Amino acid sequence: MTDDMVEVVIDSIRVSLMSQQRIVILREVDDERYLPIWIGVYEAEAITISLQEVEVARPLTHDLLRNVFSALNAHILRVEVSALRDDTFYGNIIAEVDGHTISIDSRPSDALNLAVRAHVPILVSRSVMDSAGVIPERDLQEEAKDKTAQKATPEVEIAEDRLSVFEDFLEKLDIDENEADDQEKGDQGESDPKK
Repeated sequence: MTDDMVEVVIDSIRVSLMSQQRIVILREVDDERYLPIWIGVYEAEAITISLQEVEVARPLTHDLLRNVFSALNAHILRVEVSALRDDTFYGNIIAEVDGHTISIDSRPSDALNLAVRAHVPILVSRSVMDSAGVIPERDLQEEAKDKTAQKATPEVEIAEDRLSVFEDFLEKLDIDENEADDQEKGDQGESDPKK
């Protein structure tokens, strides 16, 4: 491994509540830094199937690709998340064929699928990790500092402002109390089978 790459492992696969897309969370091996990458539903399911060692009757696409590498006597050495440009991650599959090392351009989701099947290291460019990686505690602390730095509106004012909407609504309602009592009695009579 070179100095410009950091090793990561797949920490988890999450579902976005907003779009139902999947996010694979990569965790740096020697640090509590995480890299979230949006991936497709099918790619996420394929990673999950492999991580959970679920047996399938026929080879899935990534199993087929691993089998092609094997049949051609190519050895997968590692996979990489090599770049981030215009909010798109780029990956590589690094393999050895006949003593030559080759780099094959790949979507990170496909590279990760091969990595979990071939049991090879996953590396991320340090520049990608520095620009897109997150450290949960630091991010929460910075968010808390940002909130305290902003001039907060007193809670009393917020509560009164929110309640004024309901007051306006209630004032516009014109309900005769006797009419409401009669309606309530009528509703009880309809639901009572004895009457």
